[in-house]
Amino acid sequence: MDNKAIAKLFKLCSQLMELYDENPFRVKGIASASFKLEKLPSAIANMTFEELSAQPGIGKSTAEKVQQIMLTGTFPELTELLEKTPIGIQEMMKIKGLGPKKIKIIWQDLDIESVGELYYACNENRLKDAKGFGYKTQEDIKKAIEFATASEGWFLYARALPSANALLEFLTKQLPAGTQISFAGDFRRKVEVLQQIELIADVSRDALENALVQLKYEMELEETKNSISFKDENNFSFQVYPSEPHSFGTDLLFRTGSEAHIEQLQKIQNPIPNFPTEKECYAYLGLDYIEPELREGFDELVLAKEHKLPELIHFDDLKGSLHNHSTYSDGVHSLSEMANYCKNELKLQYFGICDHSKTAVYANGLSSERVQQQWAKIDQLNQQLTPFKILKGIESDILSDGSLDYPDELLSQFDFVVASVHSNLKMDEEKATARLIKAIENPYTTILGHPTGRLLLSRAGYPIDYKKVIDACAENNVVIEINANPLRLDMDWRWHRYAVSKGVLFSINPDAHRTEGLWDMHFGIEVARKGGLTKENCLNAMSLSEIEAYLKK
Repeated sequence: MDNKAIAKLFKLCSQLMELYDENPFRVKGIASASFKLEKLPSAIANMTFEELSAQPGIGKSTAEKVQQIMLTGTFPELTELLEKTPIGIQEMMKIKGLGPKKIKIIWQDLDIESVGELYYACNENRLKDAKGFGYKTQEDIKKAIEFATASEGWFLYARALPSANALLEFLTKQLPAGTQISFAGDFRRKVEVLQQIELIADVSRDALENALVQLKYEMELEETKNSISFKDENNFSFQVYPSEPHSFGTDLLFRTGSEAHIEQLQKIQNPIPNFPTEKECYAYLGLDYIEPELREGFDELVLAKEHKLPELIHFDDLKGSLHNHSTYSDGVHSLSEMANYCKNELKLQYFGICDHSKTAVYANGLSSERVQQQWAKIDQLNQQLTPFKILKGIESDILSDGSLDYPDELLSQFDFVVASVHSNLKMDEEKATARLIKAIENPYTTILGHPTGRLLLSRAGYPIDYKKVIDACAENNVVIEINANPLRLDMDWRWHRYAVSKGVLFSINPDAHRTEGLWDMHFGIEVARKGGLTKENCLNAMSLSEIEAYLKK
């Protein structure tokens, strides 16, 4: 180990000691040792115990710890601290701008134990009011987490989208006019988490390389794969393939479809001839054109052969936005600002407010009295905004026993209720499923919110029996949410087809805590399309009059 690596272990030890409120003089001593070890002019690995302990500010105690590190990779005091610290808290130590004092507040006061939960809390605006934080600190932490996540090799589709579009625009300008260029791979199929972004263009490899070097990024040419790979300044991985005009369609088809989709195509005919467009490829195989999002190897080929592919939902099909938050609970923007943005910028017909219920103390959940105050404000705003309408909703916590927040008398007065789990996420599958089903069977539950509570790349959802939960929704006329926040995208698109077969409706909800969060419905649409949903399968594709009639019924 070099000096820097050894010093980092001492620094980590000092941070953990501070986290646990150990003697400040000892904390300072370990931190000082970290600084001095890193600045030593000679390699520690080449020093004897005597030489190291004789260095200014080091001493025998520090030298003994270093000796233990050289033998075992750690030292007893650090090991003891790490053993009692959750892995997620250890990961937080690596985030720039987060020191032990702030992590202690995040962990003990906000009950957050992972980087993913912390990132979501930043999106929900939960950090800004915590002691020692504020809006700017919250945003800085969010950016630091985004950078750290990208460096781990996996990234969210939503986060990569701006970089991907920027490269496509750049190549379109750099390559000759008329060049066919397209995204491919997982990115084109709108898979929610990615390792790389793929593109293909009908030009030579040399032409691609000449265009890409203008980016001045660090590149790695991969001759064996006939592609050019590189990372952009945001650390996203790209792979670009050359093609030719006469085979572009076939090449794009093979570069886009999942392995299972391609295998199914090849069972019809192998090899598949070269065609300039994908539509010609599918037509040659006796199939209707299959949208990229559906090319996952499920039943899309059967549907394409029988001319039964669904007419997938589009963003323009949405008529309203449900499940949103305001400053009444933990939102950034006021109820008026959220509703006006929905009306004037998104051109929608209605806005559903779903601030947190009273049990969500961490999110400034609404007491019964504050619910009444919000309703009075909604009535006032609705007079001003007509014919646009704010619908009176609530995100009611599903409690540990499956019951909902608030008494039935109050629940019955909301226009709709989104029932969601926010606590006690470590139940086994049987208990978690029973909990959800009890909430679904509550006569006041309209929508089951983010059914598994997952946070992509950060927290696996709690285990549930999907079929039992979906069947319960079908039996009780409960809508299932597609939470469009790109960190959630829950319920997972792989279960949409089963739900549709049972007659269950979905609601594409942004779970927006600020005006710009309303645009997250775009990501919900993409997930819905992957699940094969049409506008007829979507609650908030109903007009205002239709949804009002539905909710009354």
